[in-house]
Amino acid sequence: MKDLGEAQFVLGIQIFRDRKNKTLALSQASYIDKIVVKHSMQNSKKGLLPFKHGVTLSKEQYPKTSQEVEEMRHIPYASAVGSLMYAHWTAVKNILKYLRRTRDYMLVYGSKDLILTGYTDSDFQTNRDSRKSTSSSVFTLNGGVVVWRSIKQGCIADSTMEVEYVTACEAAKKAVWLRKFLIDFEVVSNMSKPITL
Repeated sequence: MKDLGEAQFVLGIQIFRDRKNKTLALSQASYIDKIVVKHSMQNSKKGLLPFKHGVTLSKEQYPKTSQEVEEMRHIPYASAVGSLMYAHWTAVKNILKYLRRTRDYMLVYGSKDLILTGYTDSDFQTNRDSRKSTSSSVFTLNGGVVVWRSIKQGCIADSTMEVEYVTACEAAKKAVWLRKFLIDFEVVSNMSKPITL
């Protein structure tokens, strides 16, 4: 085995290490540049948000005429987002514009006491096709994201309170798992402290 020195790239993620300030930063700027160029969005305006407020997407938004089907054949849709549908190309372009604006954002992990913090958010029946809500959670260790999740809920909630409760329950389960994992990993010495959620 040969020592190649400090890693600078891992899985397309650039690593920045500042030993003086005891921080580690992870950047995907080069990957963002690559996909923005691949989809001819390098000269577009930089998007403030990855998704525009008020835009709704539905299974009903698909190419209906033969002309619309033919137009979609010339759009590199599948390579941009996998299996998203016809009417969602505008949403994909908004995401690419947002990535252009935020290309220099990085995950930064510092040297202070490692404190695990969780955040949750949800929506209420915004899926137009199923009327299901979405649960989202993010856990950080000193401000650097370590776990995140956004998933359609399995039930159709009757109220925003029910949606928030389901979201908080799922996040609490993840917090318990993270606590056990970090205790077993022996990296975070203060796991006896409560996790803020």
